[in-house]
Amino acid sequence: MLEGIVRESIGKKSAKALRRDGYLIANIYGKGLENIAAAFKANDFIKEAKKKKTLAFDVKVGGKVYNVVIVDYQRDVVTHDLKHVDLKVALPGVVSKYMIPVKTVGTPIGLKNKGLLLISKRRLCVKCTAENLPNVFEIDVSKLDVDDTVLVRDIPVPANVTMVDAGRIAVLGVVKAK
Repeated sequence: MLEGIVRESIGKKSAKALRRDGYLIANIYGKGLENIAAAFKANDFIKEAKKKKTLAFDVKVGGKVYNVVIVDYQRDVVTHDLKHVDLKVALPGVVSKYMIPVKTVGTPIGLKNKGLLLISKRRLCVKCTAENLPNVFEIDVSKLDVDDTVLVRDIPVPANVTMVDAGRIAVLGVVKAK
């Protein structure tokens, strides 16, 4: 389990000092919870984020364990090091919005016909409780030919999960290469 510290000071000077010591600045928030300014060892956070099996994972900050989902992160422009991460607490029984990643399965037929697979939405917004949180939307693209698209309404949604994105929005498609 990933362990972090609670930041006493939330100023720019203290954040720079923590980053110099190898820490990643984080904000933890959720419905009905007070925001927590935290810091994690950057390397430990990256290892934990890569090895997690589900979208939500546990972190321990200030003696309490939180089940969190990565909402957003910021990278340094030059070095691409993580600078900041926003974590949302996945509260059981509370309906909330989450961004679920899209994963393609298979190779489209259109690639052999001089086409190119274009993914326009890498994450889809859903409303659900923490118990019903899907890990990923897998889309089979093996039957797609040139000029075929997959819209949000074409993606099967699990029970007790509501899609927030409009059904007419294209998620991915095969376009003709120029």
